[in-house]
Amino acid sequence: MEEKILTHVGSDSIDPSTVPQRTLYTGAKIPAIGMGTFGSDRFTAEQIAAAVRGAAEVGFRLFDCAAVYGNEHLIGQVFQDILATGIKREELFITSKVWNDMHDNVIESCEKTLKELQLDYLDLFLVHWPFPNFHAQGCSVDSRSPDATGYIHENYMKTWRQMEELVDRGLVRHIGTSNMTIPKLKLVLRDARIKPAANEMELHPCFQQKEFFKFIIDNNIVPIGFCPIGSPTRPERDKTADDVVDIQDPIIVRIAQEHKVHPAVICVKWGVQRGQIPIPFSIHRNEYASNLKAAVSDLLTEEEMKEIEGIDKNCRLIKGQVFLWKDGQTWEDLWDITGEITPL
Repeated sequence: MEEKILTHVGSDSIDPSTVPQRTLYTGAKIPAIGMGTFGSDRFTAEQIAAAVRGAAEVGFRLFDCAAVYGNEHLIGQVFQDILATGIKREELFITSKVWNDMHDNVIESCEKTLKELQLDYLDLFLVHWPFPNFHAQGCSVDSRSPDATGYIHENYMKTWRQMEELVDRGLVRHIGTSNMTIPKLKLVLRDARIKPAANEMELHPCFQQKEFFKFIIDNNIVPIGFCPIGSPTRPERDKTADDVVDIQDPIIVRIAQEHKVHPAVICVKWGVQRGQIPIPFSIHRNEYASNLKAAVSDLLTEEEMKEIEGIDKNCRLIKGQVFLWKDGQTWEDLWDITGEITPL
């Protein structure tokens, strides 16, 4: 069975026990690097499921899933194949998320995810966005839901109470937040019975979110960073003329040349060494194997880390325009850049 399923374990594999670990406030361990499963609109669910299989073969044990990605039913079979090789369920750390249209039906959403992923429990379940605003998959950034609204803390806490119930029922081990801001998260921390164990947020060298990152760490929350290499394969509709490209930054390029690796690998190294958990995605084995290897070998020097710290351009790539709720708004209104939650 093992030879049949994990057919390509070989020289590009990393011993999972050598991958650094972070510690959640419960004492549970989570790998310091994971595999994303958002294929944008560029890759099929079959390609993504195959990449998860390959990632497990090279040594990944953290997998970041979500209901809205539309591929959990295929990834679930891959998880079963992985477990059939003798890898124990407790060796895997599996995350999923409740989508915006299920904020009032969190239990149902989680149960469906568990069924599709063919699991008895999730290690981490996140509220994908703090807004219940629905939009059709693949819609333009100008699309608006007619019932869209800004952040309503009372409603978010109704969702959070259901998240807490999932922990009580043993369906999930930890719960967390995603795409949040400091003022929103302050309210959640004030009112939560079970506090967030992790916060998933956009983090890459050109968007370091230094203030928010410090807030997360200071509150003993583990930061999980999506778009760790600047998401070059994100949908074209999400790109704007002002976006920067991390892997083309002169400092990243120079450091990559000195280490004889692709610039993307330097971005991943930086994320791991900074203390966040990057979750890069690729369907190409050489790329995801290189990402995992980045976490355990040829580390960046303090001087190189300092250089990369200096290239922050505050360039948010995933702006979330489709979640705006009023005419005349800009995407900045979603992110509370004044330090206050944007009024309804």
